Amino acid sequence: MASLEVRRSPPMSRRQLEVRSPRRDKYSVLLPTYNERENLPLIVWLLVKSFSESGINYEIIIIDDGSPDGTRDVAEQLEKIYGSDRIVRTAYIHGMKHATGNYIIIMDADLSHHPKFIPEFIRKQKEGNFDIVSGTRYKGNGGVYGWDLKRKIISDGVLLCCPGWSLLGSSDPPILASWDYSRGANFLTQILLRPGASDLTGSFRLYRKEVLEKLIEKCVSKGYVFQMEMIVRARQLNYTIGEVPISFVDRVYGESKLGGNEIVSFLKGLLTLFATT
Repeated sequence: MASLEVRRSPPMSRRQLEVRSPRRDKYSVLLPTYNERENLPLIVWLLVKSFSESGINYEIIIIDDGSPDGTRDVAEQLEKIYGSDRIVRTAYIHGMKHATGNYIIIMDADLSHHPKFIPEFIRKQKEGNFDIVSGTRYKGNGGVYGWDLKRKIISDGVLLCCPGWSLLGSSDPPILASWDYSRGANFLTQILLRPGASDLTGSFRLYRKEVLEKLIEKCVSKGYVFQMEMIVRARQLNYTIGEVPISFVDRVYGESKLGGNEIVSFLKGLLTLFATT
């Protein structure tokens, strides 16, 4: 019967049938933004294209917390172009409240996360009935492209091996620069936290809405450590986690928000999680 259905629907490809979800499923994409006026139109266009081609029911929630660069104005224009049923604008603390989907996708708005992986997230979730599907840079054909050393340090926890260097702000890293940071340092974090997932600091994830709400209630961390705690708490609550290899590409426009304070906070948070979980 399945093959007959494919033949009777020539406008829709087999791939579209595979990723199309039941009518009751809706996917709310949360896009936190701060000074992303140049990236926002591109990521929204890519999201709309991906969802439309895949036949997925969706909404995009642009969460802006007072960007001074005009991101809010761009979001207003996008809402007019695509319609208020597809584009929703809100302040940061109200993002979840505006989500009407039963699944939540969280991703960066700076083009680091490509929407082309979202149908794979959905397929993975359906295959294993997972509570969470996390994009991973450290498994299969996943990878990181365009990062400087500081970003690799904060993502992978390598600072534990050489805590003084980046705090001093040196532009000439020691011989540690020859390491394969993306895998070796992440392995160190795995030893400390044993989370059962290969990528702890990535933010490209799909959640069941009720699971995300419960995790937010339980998590106390902020910044980059928050992503790690979400996975650790998910394991404690016996939520199931699937993984999809992704390519993470450094932002196209704008500057990274990562600074020395975030690195110190990351270290403190990592040690706190190690001591309390």
